[in-house]
Amino acid sequence: MRHGNKINHLGRKYGHRAALLKNLSSALFMHKRIETTVAKAKELRGYVEPLVTKAKDNTTHSRRDVFSYLQDKYATKELFDVIAPKVGNRPGGYTRIVRLGQRQGDAAEMAIMELVDFNEVYKPKAAVAAEPKKKTRRAGAAKKAETAKEVLEEKAAEVEEVKDTVEDVTPTEEKTEE
Repeated sequence: MRHGNKINHLGRKYGHRAALLKNLSSALFMHKRIETTVAKAKELRGYVEPLVTKAKDNTTHSRRDVFSYLQDKYATKELFDVIAPKVGNRPGGYTRIVRLGQRQGDAAEMAIMELVDFNEVYKPKAAVAAEPKKKTRRAGAAKKAETAKEVLEEKAAEVEEVKDTVEDVTPTEEKTEE
């Protein structure tokens, strides 16, 4: 009888299973999406989600704690510097498992496991609408061109005024010298 043995051993001893989960989780953090079997993905979800929750609290202690699970300083840096700020307001559910079907060789159920906030395809329409629109260069250039045109017209008007005053002054000076 199982009696509460909820862990999926994945057909491996403890050391092999721990190394597998470390490697899969660091690959997930580095690439934001990995392809694996459904059983591994489900087991990985329980390994990764607490690490992402710990990464929200960016302290030296939490960094060391997460590093003890990952044993990869680049994946740890990516988790704390890129992933945690992006999922900071999310209360959980940082990963998504998308089933792909069966693998050709051994008919194993395959799946894509990805970090939810890093997939632009599945982004809800409300989130897309809430994002501020980026200013394009053309709109800014058009405004600059209009203001530059106005400035040039003002300068041209000033030049005309100066020419008029110069023409008025010059003939009188010549008459006085004669």
